[in-house]
Amino acid sequence: MDQLKILVVDDESRMRKLVKDFLKKKDFEVLEAADGEEAVDIFFEVKDISLIILDVMMPKMDGFEVVKEIRQYSKVPIIMLTAKGKENDELQGFDLGVDEYISKPFSPKILVARVEAILRRTNNLAENEVLKAGGIEINIAAHEVTIDEKKVELSYKEFELLNYFFVNQGVALSREKILNNVWNYDYFGDARTIDTHVKKLRSKLGDKGSYIKTIWGMGYKFEVE
Repeated sequence: MDQLKILVVDDESRMRKLVKDFLKKKDFEVLEAADGEEAVDIFFEVKDISLIILDVMMPKMDGFEVVKEIRQYSKVPIIMLTAKGKENDELQGFDLGVDEYISKPFSPKILVARVEAILRRTNNLAENEVLKAGGIEINIAAHEVTIDEKKVELSYKEFELLNYFFVNQGVALSREKILNNVWNYDYFGDARTIDTHVKKLRSKLGDKGSYIKTIWGMGYKFEVE
């Protein structure tokens, strides 16, 4: 399969290099832009970019202006990098069509995990892959789960939930975040839906259900012991 192209946009060369090095380890092709204008030029010139990682504060055109420009023509996934505590930035970005926010400073490993999760969600990563962790295997294409090579019957949402936990291993996930990503942004149900599905999923996973840790007052984290 051809390498997927990711455009990293940040006016700090050190930050671009850090992100680029981690993405290249996962076999992504990385393009760089040092400001908003350069980012827009590269995006329209290259055409087949699969995802953009975009800083908010930049010279010439800031991140919001870049999103406005690109969203007129494309639904390419965009992850925005923002300073901690800038909730207004996040609200503005979501209104413009940003897919996800990550606050600086961040763990490059978590950023790469978010990139992979978004690309799976948008079907840009190979669907025939098998994910493995702690004796659990998920076959994405066949929509099948096995535990120690024995098939486990999961509902569609249970499968999606387990898949979301898998691609976010070690990441604390709020109920709201799980709702938004597994039930999609147009779901206005109660967050208790998550608890019900997690309870059923834990039960079906047997001993492996202990991998799904409860984070009191927040949500869940999937962690293989």
